[in-house]
Amino acid sequence: MRLCKLIVNKVVKIVFRVSIIVVIAFVVINIYIINSTKSQIFAIQDNVTARQTALLLGARVYDDGRLSHVMEDRALTAIQLYQSGKVDKILISGDHGTSGYDEVNTIKDYLINQNVSQENIFTDHAGFDTYDSIYRARDIFEVDSMIIVTQKFHLPRAVYIANSLGVKTIGIVADRRQYRDKERNQIRESVARVKAFLDVIFKAEPKFLGNKIPITGDSSNSWD
Repeated sequence: MRLCKLIVNKVVKIVFRVSIIVVIAFVVINIYIINSTKSQIFAIQDNVTARQTALLLGARVYDDGRLSHVMEDRALTAIQLYQSGKVDKILISGDHGTSGYDEVNTIKDYLINQNVSQENIFTDHAGFDTYDSIYRARDIFEVDSMIIVTQKFHLPRAVYIANSLGVKTIGIVADRRQYRDKERNQIRESVARVKAFLDVIFKAEPKFLGNKIPITGDSSNSWD
């Protein structure tokens, strides 16, 4: 009986110590990613250096063609960058994994309706997460330099991934209003930063790669 008690106590101590290490690692990774990318994140009104491409990361869209507030703000920010000459191309990268849900074409149609030239809109239908989107921007679309367009909470992770993959990058904050579920998004993002850190460490590859579609070529080759 005494032996069992000693074993249980030892196991509890080990679990406690491991838990402390995991929590510390979690916090340190988040602090590192946020602090290491601060100097590369800007507001839309800042005088940033022009880049080749705006990477427009996908978010929720609706069956009737509307964009969610988060996605609409990203799209409007990318349009503003394009119209001000800060980027020549816009690469839309989002989820089109099923016929019933299509972020990419919905966003493309929105950009075209806002008078963005079709020849400058490229689409990536396999951007299932931020890591995949940036990896594919580099390896499939051969993007040389880019401005990542997304919300403030998301940018440190996105810029960190781009830095780790060797893409010349800055981030532009797309926040134009207050969003629902702010606290939940922050919690989810803190976990996603740790996943991104591990993806980089273990040199993960996207779910899909495929043939190259250079961003300097014909944009229609990327459409479906």
